[in-house]
Amino acid sequence: MSTLICGSLAFDTIMVFQDQFKNHILPDKIHALSVAFYVPEMRREFGGTAGNIAYNLQLLEGNPLIMATVGEDFGTYTTWLHHNKLNTAHIKTIPQSFTAQAFITTDTDDNQITAFHPGAMVESHQNSVNDVKNVKLAIIAPDGRDGMFQHARECFEAGIPFMFDPGQGLPMFNGEELLHFIEMADYLAVNDYESQIIQDKTGLTLLQLAEKVKALIVTLGGSGSHIYADGQRFDIPCVKVEKIVDPTGCGDAYRAGLLYGIARGWDWPTCGRLASTMGAIKIESRGGQNHKPTRDEIETIYTLALLNDVKLD
Repeated sequence: MSTLICGSLAFDTIMVFQDQFKNHILPDKIHALSVAFYVPEMRREFGGTAGNIAYNLQLLEGNPLIMATVGEDFGTYTTWLHHNKLNTAHIKTIPQSFTAQAFITTDTDDNQITAFHPGAMVESHQNSVNDVKNVKLAIIAPDGRDGMFQHARECFEAGIPFMFDPGQGLPMFNGEELLHFIEMADYLAVNDYESQIIQDKTGLTLLQLAEKVKALIVTLGGSGSHIYADGQRFDIPCVKVEKIVDPTGCGDAYRAGLLYGIARGWDWPTCGRLASTMGAIKIESRGGQNHKPTRDEIETIYTLALLNDVKLD
């Protein structure tokens, strides 16, 4: 049985401006802004929510299945997915389009200027959950608006339990639409900031939202995470790391840990602890898919960091 990962696949082009933006932007000329930044350092990463979640779930040998739409420029990413033994059967190429791409310029203060081109992602509704067999669990992660609605509805109608992870797609939906998603979903996963946006848009408190799903997961960055389930709140601590290198994709790694545990019927503290472990492993590596621990190494980190001898079965 597979875990279906519905979401985006994207290229992230990251450039570093070795100065501060503020030194080159004139406040009294904002209305007629025209600037250029010299960026001698640049790298291109494989990313997107579906790609990152599936990559981490594959590290756990969790049998992920990606569903996404990409452009004609996706070739190198396909090679990468095959190299990492990820199933590409439900990745659809949209003719005459680009794969979703983010162009991120960062200065020495870690300020960022980002341009995002959705490309083929907006055609995600061309894929159907009904075309997939032997799916035990799913996640609806940020993707094209129509696709997110369609895939959530198809999972619900097919009786496939799914996690709703609105993420950076939150601005696309109003309160009524978010409630519609939540009422179909079995699990809701957000960060602290996103949880406040959902509360503001729906008019419901965290506890009221938690009553609508089997579990509401709220990540808190360096402060760990909270899982609201079974009428209580489970406080999940962070796993300590030697060095924080790059938080990009940590939330996706965390979600992969959750999905692995949920698929195996683990209790919530254990699911959360594995999720926290996956996020910690990722944060010590640059990019969303460059960390390469073996499954045994993940288990060792999990048991040593959390003083827990539960085996990953």
